[in-house]
Order: sequence, then C-alpha cells, then structure tokens
Amino acid sequence: MRNDQLFVFGYPPEFLEKLGAQYADSPMAAADVVSNIGDVSALSMAQFHLREGRFFREVLEPFGLQDMMWFPALRTGGRMASLHASRKNVAPRYQEHDVGLFNLLAPHVCRALAISDALDIRALHSEMLEKTLDGLAAGVFLTARDGQVVYMNRAAEQQVRAGTSVRLANNRLAPTDSAARAALSKAIGESTRDGAADSHASEHSVAIPDAVGGGYIATLLPIESGQRRGILAPFAASVAVFVQDPIQAPPMPGEAFARLHKLTGGERRVLLALSQGLGGMEAADMLGISEATVRTHLQHMYSKTGTSRQSDLLRLLSNSAPPLGVH
Repeated sequence: MRNDQLFVFGYPPEFLEKLGAQYADSPMAAADVVSNIGDVSALSMAQFHLREGRFFREVLEPFGLQDMMWFPALRTGGRMASLHASRKNVAPRYQEHDVGLFNLLAPHVCRALAISDALDIRALHSEMLEKTLDGLAAGVFLTARDGQVVYMNRAAEQQVRAGTSVRLANNRLAPTDSAARAALSKAIGESTRDGAADSHASEHSVAIPDAVGGGYIATLLPIESGQRRGILAPFAASVAVFVQDPIQAPPMPGEAFARLHKLTGGERRVLLALSQGLGGMEAADMLGISEATVRTHLQHMYSKTGTSRQSDLLRLLSNSAPPLGVH
C-alpha cells in the first residue's frame, strides 16, 4: 500500500522521507490496524516503550523529536489514513490534556475522510451504475431518509420535466395528486424504518394518477442496510423509488404474482431488476448482491414457477400483468 502524506506542516522533507520508509515497522502502524477509528494514542504511553524502540532511535531522535500523537482516521478495503502530531525535545511529552484535545478533534477528521473516500468511490465506480440506471425505462429516484431526492436517472428527469404526475417540491418527490403525495410520503417513511430492508412487507406500490386518466405506478425498494447500501453508498440513499408508466411498459412485479408463486423478497427484487431489461451482472450491481446470488434466486424462481429459462420466467410475468384498457 502506498504511503502518502496528504497534509504536512512543520516537517523537513528528510524527516518525511525517513518516516515514510520506516512507518510500516513503527508502533503507530501496528496500532492503526488494531485500534478503533478515532482512538487517540501517543508514543509516550507506557505500552509503546518509546525510548526502547528502533523507530525512536532512527526516525524521531535524529530530528529532535521526542513524542508523537495520532489516531487512525479511515480504514477501508483499499485505504488507511491517520492524523499525526509531534513534539520536539524542547517541549514536554504529550499529557492527558493533550490527548483529550485530540479526542475532540478526531470525530470531525474521521467524518471528513469518510466523506472524501465516498466521493472518490463515486468518481471511480458510480459512472457504470448511473449508466445502468439511465438505461431503464422506469424513472429511478433515490431518496434520503427525509425524502430528499439525491439522484434521478434520465427517465426520472423526463417524468419531472413533464410535470403531469410527479414534480419536485423542496427537492422531494411530490405527486401532483394530493392523495398519492400523502401515500408516497408515508411509504417512504415506512421503508426507512429499522429492519425495513429485510422485510418483504416493506415493499410498497403507490398509484400516482395524473389529471386525465393516466399516470404512473411507483414501487419502493429499501436500500439503507445490507449489501445494497454498499453499491449505492456514493448516493447516500435510503430508498429507491421506481416510477413507471404502465402504458409504456408492463407493470412491475406485484404482490399478487409474488404470493401466487411464493417468491421471497430477494427473489422478487431480482425479478423486478431483470424485468427492467438488466442482465445478471447489472442486476447484481443494482441490488448490491453477488451475481451468484442472482443465479441462485433465478433457480429458485424457475422451480417455483415451472419455468426453466429467464425468458420463460419474464414471459410468465408479463402474461400475469393485468390487461390494459382500450379506449
């Protein structure tokens, strides 16, 4: 793992080079692995045996330093970060008061780095996710716990621009129909309750009519916990709201179809994704599960529905949709 000093003040380049070369063997590197994020330590603490170590003799002492204080601030699969301060021989070693001040600072630094890391992840990975969502016929609105919309795909933006059934009010998804607006707000609230993401009953469908007899069907999927949270972490979203015009595309899988074939919540979510034209890998990315899990859910659905291929399963789903009225 590369060792970078991102923000440096008061250290000569020679010291930074020496620190970088020997940091992996230092007491600080070991503590970064075993300590909790934000836990403050100082080399002068008894457990580090400061003056007995090679790190003190070869790195600190030649540059007139007698103590260092630090805390691990970020630990992910690909990154570790920590914040350090040091004192020269002319100053006393760090005391309990100094550690207390660092403890006050630690949560803010850890939060800032966590946000920065999430933004970097979005820059690296969300382009593929956004491209996948933009390919859906349904509008996809990702909302926070308070209902604020944090992302819209291309279809969702078109639905808002049309303004016949859905609009944004104070950055919240607001159906033009008052009853639908209240129902959607209630559904989003119920979808963000603790444990909702693991509950089949937490999935909601809401009718969003327009003023001339048409409108949309909105289906809500909790994404705040579990593996789905990981894939959508860059958006800081809690609920995915799929908004679809039933005249332009078949209705999304409903409660009746799931009950008829005894589908689990996980199986229904996979079917929902596949019915929107996603492939197995794209559905896995969208739902925050592995592609192997998608295949397992498919096998279970084949057995329950008497089908043997994905195309047959989706055809059965389409045939099970209620017929559209002809005027």
